[in-house]
Amino acid sequence: MRRAVLLLAGAALLAGCGPKARDRVATLPAPGQTYTADGKVVRITGLKALPAPGGSAADATPVPPQFQYLYGSAEAAALSRQAFRALVNYASYRRVTGDSVVLKPGATLAAPQWEACAGRPRAAVFDADETVVLNLGVEALAARNPSAPFDPAQWERWERTGARAVAPVPGAVEAFGALRAAGVAIVINSNRASTTAAGTVAGLKAAGLGDFTPGTDLFLRDGPSGKDARRTTIAARYCVVAMGGDQLGDFSDLFNTIPSPAERRRVADSGTVAAMWGNGWFVLPNPVYGSALKGSFDDVFPADKRWSDAR
Repeated sequence: MRRAVLLLAGAALLAGCGPKARDRVATLPAPGQTYTADGKVVRITGLKALPAPGGSAADATPVPPQFQYLYGSAEAAALSRQAFRALVNYASYRRVTGDSVVLKPGATLAAPQWEACAGRPRAAVFDADETVVLNLGVEALAARNPSAPFDPAQWERWERTGARAVAPVPGAVEAFGALRAAGVAIVINSNRASTTAAGTVAGLKAAGLGDFTPGTDLFLRDGPSGKDARRTTIAARYCVVAMGGDQLGDFSDLFNTIPSPAERRRVADSGTVAAMWGNGWFVLPNPVYGSALKGSFDDVFPADKRWSDAR
């Protein structure tokens, strides 16, 4: 079983590190500085003037609260930056010894086993949608008609042509720059279709996240939507020191085999799995879509934790 990596051990690990390039420390920029996608640091001295407001009338379409939260709130931006900062801090002391944070084929969540690092170069693996890229264009359409069913054909058209209408998740650009500057490769493992690879590459670049090559540092769906097979391929090339995602399937497909929302929550919040959050596995907020948005009243509110207002 993989030995838990404790944050308190970070300083000791750093102290024993050699000068190898792959062991460089990942740090976020100081105030007034920022990282570009290629890991270069630049100093920001002031804000540019904002353009004058346009003459068109404001759109009065009501925005559902989950869209307000993820795409518009300061709280969601703060949570995202918090997650990326924690990931960079964690990667600053993880070395290419011991185990990675990728489960071995055949392992279970109750008895996890981990892919060995075996001296491979370090990498951090991320989901794309709502983890490093905000799909503002297509989600603006969804927000106008939130009761409409998901349209996979529309989503595929979005993957192909939506690059101009995306934005980076807050903190992603700086984290990618810090990791790359420290010699940690960035790998994207997405359930976007491999047939739309050109659009995905364009979207990542448009969001300021750098250049990606399918099959090298960008792995896309070519069949079923599970990610474990691709994770195993990535772990054979890299020591995966951290993973980031907005769905639990971004860490293991085993989460998606648990039918009960209450049981899924229990598994995620117990044992070795519970110890992984912030300790190799890092979750980004997404209340808009995905596997988290299910559960009966009894799943969400246990009978022994209810209250009646006796007025």
